[in-house]
Amino acid sequence: MLWAIAAAMSSFWLGNETLKVPVALFALNRRRLCDRLRQNKDVQKNSVVLLQGGEETQRYCTDTGIVFRQESYFHWTFGVTEAGCFGAVDVDTGRSMLFVPQLPESYAVWMGKIHPPEFFKKKYAVDEVYYVNEISSVLASKKPAVLLTLRGVNTDSGSVSKEASFEGISQFNVNNKILHPEIAECRVIKTDMELEVLRYTNKISSEAHKEVMKAVKAGMKEYEMESLFQHYCYARGGMRHTSYTCICGSGENSSVLHYGHAGAPNDKTIEDGDLCLFDMGGEYYCYGSDITCTFPANGKFTPDQRAVYEAVLKSSRAVMKAVKPGVAWPDMHRLADRVHLEELTKIGILKGNVDDMVKVHLGAVFMPHGLGHLLGIDVHDVGGYPEGVERIDLPGLRSLRTARSLEQGMVLTIEPGIYFIDHLLDQALRDPAQSCFINNDILQRFRGFGGVRIEDDIAVTASGMELLTCVPRTVEEIEAFMAEGQSSAKSFDCLSSQKQ
Repeated sequence: MLWAIAAAMSSFWLGNETLKVPVALFALNRRRLCDRLRQNKDVQKNSVVLLQGGEETQRYCTDTGIVFRQESYFHWTFGVTEAGCFGAVDVDTGRSMLFVPQLPESYAVWMGKIHPPEFFKKKYAVDEVYYVNEISSVLASKKPAVLLTLRGVNTDSGSVSKEASFEGISQFNVNNKILHPEIAECRVIKTDMELEVLRYTNKISSEAHKEVMKAVKAGMKEYEMESLFQHYCYARGGMRHTSYTCICGSGENSSVLHYGHAGAPNDKTIEDGDLCLFDMGGEYYCYGSDITCTFPANGKFTPDQRAVYEAVLKSSRAVMKAVKPGVAWPDMHRLADRVHLEELTKIGILKGNVDDMVKVHLGAVFMPHGLGHLLGIDVHDVGGYPEGVERIDLPGLRSLRTARSLEQGMVLTIEPGIYFIDHLLDQALRDPAQSCFINNDILQRFRGFGGVRIEDDIAVTASGMELLTCVPRTVEEIEAFMAEGQSSAKSFDCLSSQKQ
């Protein structure tokens, strides 16, 4: 087919050493979706999938635009970077239609060249392109039995997906029940081409984390590290967006799970002796990454910092060793929890029988979040709780963003952590069932310690997993890497002073 030839030739590329992403990736996604829908007994012959892309938005009541990022389902299906578009796919034939805005002549003055439909047909390797104001007449000419529109709850956010709507849609038979679970399930399993993009986002983001580790020192602001990370991802990787708001917690802030928001905007001064917990991920062509590195600001772990860090690393490695298709994700969370409890007992913070600690959910005091989540076009990717997969309403486990069994082609984060959060510690000390396991005298030493999180991105393979993230992880690797970075910085400072 002509579209297949065009797709093989077309790609998204930002030049330099950035990744070329073939638009064939999205043609394959459309084919996978159609194949899946044709197997659904509730899908009629002559059905058409209809999706609406994202729209440009402004800052409150002003005309200041917010940098556009495509709606995720629309991007997965078409790979279109422009706003205000619609897309349709004939389920029986797989033929694709793209509807683009018909722009006013003034656009050419203020915004740039106005491209004709043929431009977008070639750019995105779709079969047909029309203007958005033609959508009603074009679809009517196809005489679809039903339009399959997207409406469903994102099980992670609780928000409802945007359902396509246009003037004249009332003349069509519309079904908004079928599409959402099917397309979400397609997104859960990544293709080889999608995995290549995710490898790239991890490569660039890993290198950006390493740049931060080399540069950090006491006296800097947390946001300077955020800025350095973003600069590297954009300058070297073409990543205009991050996957989420950067978390740059130092000292006690490293125990704030979603630090970095407007109320705590990475504005603390990093102090000598602080642990830095930096959770940051770049995004390329809407595909994300999610990496957390924890390290001492001065490049040298204290004995207590080393003990807690190595406890978390041990749980991370235990999970990685156990990951394979068929493994239940909640069991991986339980495994990490158990390792943490065993290691905290060795440190002396806890005492007693670990099995008994598990029964009273003591692990959730130190790791209240879930072990990890699906990753893809969204950092907390869709499909975590499809029909038949229920949340486990127990401490820690209820925060899991998925409770599925693993399958080949899934991409997930593994992000165990141990945190010393006063609110949770105080609650546990008031609870006789939990306080009996806590050595409060030793625990006092860790008040204000902050926390440790180690987060890697992995792809589930046929027999195990592929580690996508590549950063220093052991205490020895981190200390050696940071010492090398500090040495390079000192050499540069000496050269700079000599030139002056």
